[in-house]
Amino acid sequence: MYVISIAASLAGCHPRTLRIYEEEGLLDPVRTDTNIRLYSDEDLDRVRAIRYLTQNRGVNLAGVKLLLQLRDAADLLEEIASAIAREDLDAEAGQAVDAVTNEPTNRRSRNRQRQKGVEL
Repeated sequence: MYVISIAASLAGCHPRTLRIYEEEGLLDPVRTDTNIRLYSDEDLDRVRAIRYLTQNRGVNLAGVKLLLQLRDAADLLEEIASAIAREDLDAEAGQAVDAVTNEPTNRRSRNRQRQKGVEL
């Protein structure tokens, strides 16, 4: 964890830049009891990504915020897809297991037919 002056130096920007990123909702540093901002290595990686997008790619801060939200959504979708794939593999092996509770489930395959004949 780094205080704002050290974090800014490591990220190659001014401390005010880090405050602006926080005001725009791009960063969320940890605060101490005395309200001092502390930045992690992950925060610094995020700052470097923001600076790359704004300086080298010409993206404004609103665009950066949208891109970072989409990346977070893509990560979530990837996690869900992985959980579904694990469930499918377990179902194929004859031992369907819930991805969250790791308990056996009694679900049928996802590719079953509905009563109306529509295949999923």
